Amino acid sequence: MKKLLVGLLAALSLGMAQKTLVFGSNGEPVSLEPGNITDGISIYVQRQIYDTLVDFKPGTTEPVPGLAESWESNKEATVWTFRLRRGVRFHDGTELTAEAVKFNVERWWDPKNPTRIDAAARYEIWPYLFGGSKGEEGSILKEIQVVDKYTIRFVLSKPFPAFPAAIGSGYFGIASPTAIQKDGAKYGSPTGSAVGTGPFRLVEWRPGDQIVLERNPNFWKPGLPKVDRLVFKVIKDPAARLAALKAGTIDFTTDIPPSNLRDLEADPNLDAVFRPSFNVGYLALNPSHKPLADKRVRQAIAMAINKKAIVQAFWGRLGVTDGHFTPPSMKAFQSPKVTDYEFNPQKAKALLAQAGYPNGFDLELWYMPVSRPYFPTPKEIAEALAADLSAIGIRVKLQTKDWASYLADRKKSPGFQAYMLGWTGDYGDPQNFYDPHFLGPIADLFDPQGKNLVIPELNELLVKGATTPGKEREAIYQRVDELTFDLALRVPIVHSQPLLAKRKNVTGWTPSPLGSESFEAVDKR
Repeated sequence: MKKLLVGLLAALSLGMAQKTLVFGSNGEPVSLEPGNITDGISIYVQRQIYDTLVDFKPGTTEPVPGLAESWESNKEATVWTFRLRRGVRFHDGTELTAEAVKFNVERWWDPKNPTRIDAAARYEIWPYLFGGSKGEEGSILKEIQVVDKYTIRFVLSKPFPAFPAAIGSGYFGIASPTAIQKDGAKYGSPTGSAVGTGPFRLVEWRPGDQIVLERNPNFWKPGLPKVDRLVFKVIKDPAARLAALKAGTIDFTTDIPPSNLRDLEADPNLDAVFRPSFNVGYLALNPSHKPLADKRVRQAIAMAINKKAIVQAFWGRLGVTDGHFTPPSMKAFQSPKVTDYEFNPQKAKALLAQAGYPNGFDLELWYMPVSRPYFPTPKEIAEALAADLSAIGIRVKLQTKDWASYLADRKKSPGFQAYMLGWTGDYGDPQNFYDPHFLGPIADLFDPQGKNLVIPELNELLVKGATTPGKEREAIYQRVDELTFDLALRVPIVHSQPLLAKRKNVTGWTPSPLGSESFEAVDKR
């Protein structure tokens, strides 16, 4: 009897053992405060802590109900009304209401909002996606109305058919107003809290090491999440992440160099996982640097880079290159006149000579310190770019710095001379690719006087494209495609199919083309 009891207790103990899932993160979040980040690393953690008003069908860009169970607009798409789920609570026990949603949106929208966190808080993603902040001429949002306890209404200054998808972007997780007011400037930092309604609750953030989350027992989706603890282990080096995956110290990860695909496929304990391609990796050329103020110089740089050879070398079959800033899935909005920049070093040298630089010039090229879906090995890719540019006399000095500073400092006048970055779409519309990068005043490109760059013709087209329906809209964005190609301010290098990986015993992971997804349904056998 005693042995039977001991065996039964042991079995119960085993059954009650916590199930922990470890994700290999390619970097550290900038912040866990919604609306105050633009990077995918931060979004990945935030997606586990917070929910958004609108979600997306797994593996697609199709909007589906999130915290809002339904929504509707007027005929002109200028008034959007969202009805919230009832009974949803934040991790601190407070209730999700329309007032809580309004509290969050006003912080993102209004620069004068007293609950905004200081200490370099920028809240730049709202004007990126919605035309401007409160009080600015371009602001699409005019007013936020609380209709009743569970109904919130957005009144816009112009039609915006894609508004539900835009407000559902991973940047805009709904946070607890109580927690924000309690924490103040510490909110979303390693010493503060991060309180949403999502499947996991924040337990610990050890900078440079890991972030530990635990299961939200009151999550509004029945039976989810599947695991008790979720750990984000910071491993910046792709080779080290792959080694950790092979060793079993992490369970799944992203941004594996495409060159490792065969290795993954040959390992009986691992699975290669593919994220649908919906991105662009680009080289930005800043006109504030005197040589780059001349369009001929920028075009010469674009012609000097052997993009096809670089993509073949670093992405293989998991990448394509062309002259479009939007990904291949947006073909309807791409001009047939745009193919790609001709790879022609001799013509590039001739253009440099015409512009007054027959002997080239010195150029600082900044590369990211972390791997991203569009640039999985940024240093090595930067070295390849530099080698091509040296062939036409451009003397490149490679530079980098920590991720948070990299993102922030490129926006400080006069900005980086040239730098690598990219974009994964937040929702399935060309506006989401173009507006954050080309709608003036452009945050990270400057004119020779050090002012944020404005291109009037492009601005006019982008404003018109955002509010025009049907075939006419396609024609507008095709013209935008032609203009951005000619300007060569951001030279598209690659549209990649990001390579992810997991151990065989991990199930339920459906990568999103939007670059991040909830791990609520991910399980481990």
